[in-house]
Amino acid sequence: MKELVRYGFILGIICFLASGILAVVNAVTEPRIEIEKEKEERLALKEVMPDSGNFEPVSKDGEFLYYKAYDSSGRLNGFVVKSESKGYSSDIEAMAGLGLNLEITNVKILSQNETPGLGTRVTEPKFLGEFKGKDLASLSEVDTITGATISSSAVINSVKDKISELKETLLKEVKNAK
Repeated sequence: MKELVRYGFILGIICFLASGILAVVNAVTEPRIEIEKEKEERLALKEVMPDSGNFEPVSKDGEFLYYKAYDSSGRLNGFVVKSESKGYSSDIEAMAGLGLNLEITNVKILSQNETPGLGTRVTEPKFLGEFKGKDLASLSEVDTITGATISSSAVINSVKDKISELKETLLKEVKNAK
């Protein structure tokens, strides 16, 4: 019996030390992870709005809404929206660039953990390229991916829903910029 208590005590100490080490590693790596996420987001902004040089985040009540995109001369030339929806096996986060006429310039998948070989196909250029030049009314023309219908529909619908949600606000921004 004494040996059982001793093993339990040793195991408890090992677990305590392991959790302490994990906490320290998390505290050390968390700022680096945030810096990398910000860097990836800046690259994604340039990818979805390649003609823009500056991006200004717009928030309301502390909640991020969208980015205003400005060209090199400081004129508003579009917007960037972020959307998230549930795919087949994970949340899918997407970013879409919009011109002043609210036509999509490009779409990029920021994060997903879908089934490899199926759901991950939403990141392929062929699928994402179908969004280019589409507006809210023509997004239904984007084809879903065979074998990844849930994942591709999630991307299409999340982008469509986000543009619908912000449409009036973005059109006011365009009107005010002129």
